[in-house]
Amino acid sequence: MLTLHYSPTDASMTPHMVLEELGVPFELALVDRSRDAQHSPAYLKLNPNGRIPVLVDGDLVLYETAAVALHLADTHPAAGLAPPLGTPERGEFYKWLCWLTNTLQAELMLYFYPERWTRTPSAAAELKGCAESRVAGMVDQLEAQLARSGGPWFLGARYTVLDPYVLMLCRWTRGMARPARSLPGLLPYLQRVHARPAVQRVYAREGMEQPF
Repeated sequence: MLTLHYSPTDASMTPHMVLEELGVPFELALVDRSRDAQHSPAYLKLNPNGRIPVLVDGDLVLYETAAVALHLADTHPAAGLAPPLGTPERGEFYKWLCWLTNTLQAELMLYFYPERWTRTPSAAAELKGCAESRVAGMVDQLEAQLARSGGPWFLGARYTVLDPYVLMLCRWTRGMARPARSLPGLLPYLQRVHARPAVQRVYAREGMEQPF
């Protein structure tokens, strides 16, 4: 049995959506952030970084959203949630998976938690503003990729684990002056991803209310 340690609306959303898309049996284990459960001794044995998510697959314990998503795609190849190994499409897939986690998501962490990198409120406010400006440019890259791929999904005709990842990160921009949904190509794309039954089930199970 697969077990996903998650927190609603956190970075566990992507693997949760992938698991629902696969339709395989899995269990959810809530990590209660209101009680700082991610820093409990039991959780730190799973992930010494105290971050969410963690996927337990038998004896294998995985953390980092991109690693979990890739593992799920690779262990369920019949679902076609990643391009075939050794193809140019697979290389493109790797590029964007790494970019989402190492570039866009990392910048979003600066936006949401600037106090982790600063010592004064004024410096935190400045850092948050700079991060929002940088995220806006990265969202433009998502828009450009959709135009290149021709849709309906991020890489083109194939729905992959990149699509729920893009949806999750774009959702995190909803409080910004220029959210991802304000771009003409991203809006209908995000609506398509959001309309998938697997995504709807995750939203319902995680107790997320309108507007999403």
